[in-house]
Amino acid sequence: MLLAGLTGFAQRTYDQFFLEAMMQRQKGNNAAAFDLLRHCLELNPEAPEVYYFLAQYYNALKDNKTSEEYFKKAAALAPDNVTYMETLAQIYIRQQNFAEAIPVVEEIYERDKERIDLLEMLFQLYQQVGKNDQAVEVLDRMEAIDGKSERLSVAKSEIYTRQGDKKRAIAEMKSLAEKYPNDLNYLGLYGETLMMNGEVKKALKVYGQILEQEPDNNKVLMSLRTYHLALGHKEMADSLSERVLMNKNATSEERIHLLRQEMSASELAGGDSTRVLRLFKKILSGPQTSEDMALLCASYMNAKKMPKDSIIHVLEQALTIAPDNSMARLQLVGYAWENDDMERVVELCRDARQYNPDEMAFYYYQGIAYYKRENLDAALSAFKNGIGVIKDDSDPNIVSDFYAVMGDILHQQGLAEEAFAAYDSCLVWKEDNIGCLNNYAYYLSERGEKLSKAEEMSYKTIKAEPKNSTYLDTYAWILYMEERYAEARIYIEQAIQNLDEKMDNAVIYEHADKIKLKIKTE
Repeated sequence: MLLAGLTGFAQRTYDQFFLEAMMQRQKGNNAAAFDLLRHCLELNPEAPEVYYFLAQYYNALKDNKTSEEYFKKAAALAPDNVTYMETLAQIYIRQQNFAEAIPVVEEIYERDKERIDLLEMLFQLYQQVGKNDQAVEVLDRMEAIDGKSERLSVAKSEIYTRQGDKKRAIAEMKSLAEKYPNDLNYLGLYGETLMMNGEVKKALKVYGQILEQEPDNNKVLMSLRTYHLALGHKEMADSLSERVLMNKNATSEERIHLLRQEMSASELAGGDSTRVLRLFKKILSGPQTSEDMALLCASYMNAKKMPKDSIIHVLEQALTIAPDNSMARLQLVGYAWENDDMERVVELCRDARQYNPDEMAFYYYQGIAYYKRENLDAALSAFKNGIGVIKDDSDPNIVSDFYAVMGDILHQQGLAEEAFAAYDSCLVWKEDNIGCLNNYAYYLSERGEKLSKAEEMSYKTIKAEPKNSTYLDTYAWILYMEERYAEARIYIEQAIQNLDEKMDNAVIYEHADKIKLKIKTE
């Protein structure tokens, strides 16, 4: 690493200290490396590599002024070093000092004219400082290398338009269209530029030329639709909308984009959904390449509070197109649940095993549906299968309920220890699962086991819902089992005061009688 100005012993001394600094840096001993580099600077104040590495340390020390000064010095001492120059350019850009960055990037490009990325950077920088002529000149340089292209011509035309130079904006796109006369997309861009710059008659003529050759050209149809909307030609615009939507060449994205516009226009006009729904129906009557249109329709119908049966029909269509769409399937599960159609819930969730085997919600709803139908074995099987897809980032509410219901089922099957293990798992995922806390506490009290733990769990439930007669009854019964009869009476009386007469309250009355009897005999 021989440097101008140092010879013999001085050079060897510098090299020794610089190499040692690099070794310490490699080892992560940054304090030692920093000190050694500062000593190197004393030995040779004209060493660009020392300024470069010291600049990085000053940057880490938040001394931005010194850091920038040293990066500048490194680049000035070694302008042929691309790394130093690029680093300096990036610093200027981060500081939004675009004017200073430009000459640095220009100098780098002059040394390596194969780097198109530098021209891309210069194009952006010149625009940032408002030098549009220089930005166009950079595009010309890029065009000289890569040839005329849509991207470059559009960029130039946009700059000319911003400058108010309509003639050059139009001429640029006309030149592109003439260079590639067989590409109607370029002719379409020329038409759009004419329209944008007020040359309406010429633009319409160009659009006509395109439609003669390609009647289903969606870009042109959309441009014409926009034109007629602006003039208030509603019938013509509506006709063009339908033409685009029913066009076999239209992509799903184009249709959805246009329908969203129609939906917005409908809302602005008072919210009449008739036309929008008719468009959806017309589109969905044809073949679909994706479920997106059906899902958008269902979402719109839901927002407009359409009958649920109608929404279900559209969601069923979405699921037929894409049976692996979990969102559509879950919505259908939700509607079936609302209708208390547990058979349909089971069917939807069972089919999900094939298409969405890792979606935990389907195991949950299937298990609950079986449980509501009193098919405990099938419910337990569904929950056990669902446990296999639980992950660390699974929804704790669903996982907690998984284990809670499993615990209830296991207890009903006489498997108390397994039930308690399930309840413990439930509370690991959600320690305030009130339903689980109540059932767990009550079942422990029935067995006369771990009454202190049962009391603690039950107390959480009455704190959360102080007027819940079931929870008050559980807490009273635990106190009874602990032979704290006076306290038990207070809570059982509260339970009776808050009874829901629609429920079977026989157990609560039975507990109340036992507590009162015990107090009388005391």
